[in-house]
Amino acid sequence: MITSLSSMATPSYCDALTVTNPSKTLISFRPSTNLTLKFFHASKARGFLQFNNARFGIRYISPKFSTQTLVARADANLIGDEDPVDVIKVHGSSETDDGSEEQKKSSQLSKRVVFGLGIGITAGGVVLTGGWVFSVALAAVVFAGSREYFELVRSRGISSGMTPPPRYVSRVCSVICALMPLFTLYKGQIDVSVASAAFVVAMALLLQRGNPRFSQLSSTIFGLFYCGYLPSFWVKLRCCMQAPALNTGVGATWPILLGGQAHWTVGLVATLISISSIIAADTFAFAGGKAFGRIPLTSISPKKTWEGAIAGLLGCIATSVLLSKIFSWPTSMLSAIGFGLLNFFASLFGDLLESMIKRDAGVKDSGSLIPGHGGILDRTDSYIFTGALAYAFVSNLLPLYGV
Repeated sequence: MITSLSSMATPSYCDALTVTNPSKTLISFRPSTNLTLKFFHASKARGFLQFNNARFGIRYISPKFSTQTLVARADANLIGDEDPVDVIKVHGSSETDDGSEEQKKSSQLSKRVVFGLGIGITAGGVVLTGGWVFSVALAAVVFAGSREYFELVRSRGISSGMTPPPRYVSRVCSVICALMPLFTLYKGQIDVSVASAAFVVAMALLLQRGNPRFSQLSSTIFGLFYCGYLPSFWVKLRCCMQAPALNTGVGATWPILLGGQAHWTVGLVATLISISSIIAADTFAFAGGKAFGRIPLTSISPKKTWEGAIAGLLGCIATSVLLSKIFSWPTSMLSAIGFGLLNFFASLFGDLLESMIKRDAGVKDSGSLIPGHGGILDRTDSYIFTGALAYAFVSNLLPLYGV
């Protein structure tokens, strides 16, 4: 864009001046003579057109430009002979675009790191605290995640092939899902509550005005199961397994004011190992996929590769074994390896399932609640199935809960 145009010459010096956009062609009509046309450009800097034998100039500021053709002819009233015209063509560069793209990626990475650290530290404190603090925090996450799920169900990509549930039903289901972790903490089990909630929701859908559709029922019941029932197992794992992890050395040094050694239960240790293993799996899978990824893992998520999955599996098992040595739980090396395998496959399946939902919905992220990370489901999809499987592993497969 030309921002200023100044001329100190008389009208006889320049009878016609034409500036067009986007080609930015400068033409002075009349036979030409000696003329030097200089054009200076730098990314995001000023450019200056200088006519040595004329008395005017054009200065402009342009962050980016396409191909620019500059043509000038001097006035024959000044000098009688005619010389060839100097024509300078400057072809647009992508340096500005590349710089802007790199700056954008750097800003996104900074947001991911900052908010990732904040979420990690907060989640660690919540897990260590346990009790109603853990349950209320999980209920808030479940409510936000269920809202995102039902918005995905109502998106054009999914609703074009099915009838979504009424909005009031989805809102009620989100509230029910948020209450499930609290019922689990209070009652110790959730099965009866889930069955009752599913019955009420099904009756509301069947008795609605119009023609009830099976797709409404299936998507709603799956929402109760996916967003409410499965995450509630984290409460059963963290808060309901009160057997003390007597062998861990961390509990012996834990302050009395914070609960002492009794605070370090099997549920706390198992939760810490499971969450840490999932984080390690995601980190190693991302790094391995970036460095060695060649073979696509599945069409559901094209960016995932077999090389990244193998790196994630090794990282998950290594983290599980390392933390089992630190916490002295589980006492068996084979149990630690099995726990790492279970955490990896549960997290991978949860990630792929959420990717399938987003693919059908035609969206990249489930939401925009967390800057640089997307929605709640984008950050917690790996944990949805893991809590239930980890609880089943510890309570049913480990003798004496692995102590």
